[in-house]
Amino acid sequence: MATFQSLGVGSGLDLTALVSQLVAAERAPKQRQITTQQSRVAVELSAVGTFKGALSAFHGAVSALKLPTSFDVFAARSSNEEIFTVSANHAATLGTYDIEVVSVATAEQISSRAFESGDAVVGTGSLTISVGGQSFTVQIDDGSGTLRGIRDAINRAEDNTGVRATIVNGTDGSHLVLTSTKTGLANRITIAVDGEGLEALAYSADAPNEYTQVRAAQDALVYVAGTEHRSASNTIADAIEGVTLQLLKADAGNTHSIKVERNVDALVGRIDAFVTQFNSLAGTMASLQSYDPTTKQAGALLGDPLVRGIESALRRELGRPIDGANAPYNTLSSIGITMTVDGKLELDKAKLRKALESDLAAVQRIFSAESGIAVRLDNVLAPHLAPDGSLALRNQTLNDRTKKLDADLAALDARMQVIEERYIKQFTALDTLLAQLQSTSAYLGQQLANLPKPKA
Repeated sequence: MATFQSLGVGSGLDLTALVSQLVAAERAPKQRQITTQQSRVAVELSAVGTFKGALSAFHGAVSALKLPTSFDVFAARSSNEEIFTVSANHAATLGTYDIEVVSVATAEQISSRAFESGDAVVGTGSLTISVGGQSFTVQIDDGSGTLRGIRDAINRAEDNTGVRATIVNGTDGSHLVLTSTKTGLANRITIAVDGEGLEALAYSADAPNEYTQVRAAQDALVYVAGTEHRSASNTIADAIEGVTLQLLKADAGNTHSIKVERNVDALVGRIDAFVTQFNSLAGTMASLQSYDPTTKQAGALLGDPLVRGIESALRRELGRPIDGANAPYNTLSSIGITMTVDGKLELDKAKLRKALESDLAAVQRIFSAESGIAVRLDNVLAPHLAPDGSLALRNQTLNDRTKKLDADLAALDARMQVIEERYIKQFTALDTLLAQLQSTSAYLGQQLANLPKPKA
């Protein structure tokens, strides 16, 4: 706010300080009101964000159990992980399968004839290299016509379709070694040359020219449950539906096996996460709605109808029976999930594991049937967490209030500026008047002092 250093010169009073004090006194009540409201809105915004985060985390755990396919969790085991490993997804089927790995897929590797050294000049022109029907062309000029320059030009080509070049030095000299980055017969290397001196680098499987084939391109050959399966890759995902084989080594003539079974550990983990996230949410709701009579400190959302409503709905759904579920596994408690006195869930993992192993379908119905726990909880949570749900609307309302309070504060600043200027004008006029009065008083005093004194 503006100040005038000359204010008060005429009167001798500190009118600048007086103006500041008057403006501050007038500003203080409204300033306190706005600041208090800003603080409350900020606290509520933070609390709503915390609540939404806890709800979202619990909703994630609920979503992992609400669909019947959520329980299609399988584990696949290889009888010999030195020969192949295996994994399974939700599309797998329980069963045991015999596997014979006759051959694994390999990538072709070729080595050129020996050159004197890596710096030996080979020639100039172009090399067109093809792998699996895709090709790229490398230009070899005078500056890159050495064996080392050709290697670098191949490796640096932006459109390289799958060949890596290196130089191997031996007793007979330096060799350019090319390796396909892709396995399988379809990914053999061919090289066409155009230029002077590059003829020695031309290659195809049928016309190897001056190359030695170090390793031939080969498809994987596997017998799965007696059925022949060939693949250009050692990762085979289309032999058994829902099962992926990773071939490591050939073992022709020997049969190994795959066993696909329910992954009970993963299901226990999902249900344990459900319990853990609910308890975290329950703790958050309790904290936000708490009240300490000793300190008289209240939680940021104490008495909030939105929080109370969601909390009540969640606990109501957890306590409702599941339609169509039959004994012995027809309630949460029957599979080891119970409610404690403090409103949290407790999980008996041993009891849950026994239920999953005894009757997985029954456990599945408890969560993902039409009236299952996870389905009902999702129906409670999803609308509140939606982009246009209650929590989003609450956030929008609070953000609007924040903007309004910021605008009120700016308006207060502007009003105080006007008031300060008015006070300055008033006190400037007063100061001028006092200065004039003091001047007149001094003049009169001087004139009176100069009057003739009466004779005795």
